[in-house]
Amino acid sequence: MHTAIGVFDTRDGAAAAYEKLLERYVPPQEIVYLTRPEEEDSSAGKKLGVKVGGLTGIATGMTVGVGAAVFFAVPGIGQVVALGFGAAALLGLAGAGAGSAMRKTAADDVTVRPTPHRKCSEDVELFRKVLTEGHSLIVVRSESQEVANVANGVFNRLGMNMPEHTPIRMQAAQRQLDDVVIVDVSGRITLGEGSAVLRQVVRENLEQGHRKILFNLHDVGYIDSSGLGELIKLYATVRSQGGQLKLVQVSERVRDLLHMTKLHLVLEIEPDEAAAIQSFTAPGRH
Repeated sequence: MHTAIGVFDTRDGAAAAYEKLLERYVPPQEIVYLTRPEEEDSSAGKKLGVKVGGLTGIATGMTVGVGAAVFFAVPGIGQVVALGFGAAALLGLAGAGAGSAMRKTAADDVTVRPTPHRKCSEDVELFRKVLTEGHSLIVVRSESQEVANVANGVFNRLGMNMPEHTPIRMQAAQRQLDDVVIVDVSGRITLGEGSAVLRQVVRENLEQGHRKILFNLHDVGYIDSSGLGELIKLYATVRSQGGQLKLVQVSERVRDLLHMTKLHLVLEIEPDEAAAIQSFTAPGRH
């Protein structure tokens, strides 16, 4: 099974991607659309036949063969609107109840709750985190590599495509080249462990007198809003102590995110390691 994952800042962006997937002949039964409702009220479920997160008319069209739009109640998130079979599993919800709910119409105003103490997989944790931040999410799961490639292409153009196998736990390995400390970061920089690890790395290096720090983000597939905030804080902290913090080899997905948030205008980003090392000593770059 191949998986393509797209994250969108707006419902309209997700809606455009959904419609483009259908135009590119991605089977609708292989698409799951997840978003937060505009109204935090279960009665809003009766409006799904008219509009769901910008998907005008799609909700009613999906009731045949794919399943209707459904509200799920997810602890820590609230209500989530889902289109497509398999949404319950992506959210870590109870299989039997959710499956029956997905066969109901939107007007039935169904709320499905997770099985108590159900252990969530890393992907489930990620999907919930993305929704909590107010983003919309589209997941395509197909036996066809070609279909997954088409979906990834759509997500790259219209949103932020996330690699299927990016580990959720962030790891950081440190090395030194001349007087520059290079921190190779992999995984996802998110609230909690990821941000804390980077904070500790920077603090320890500053305490040891290292003032030139380079974060290699080549293997970072996702940064949430807390992770972005942490990068800005660390950048300011290093600068306040007379040092420099730069990013290098930023992955395409993270680069797109930095551009969407305009943070590429704040953080110093270098294309490769050689250019980054040279930039630390170049005049006017401090």
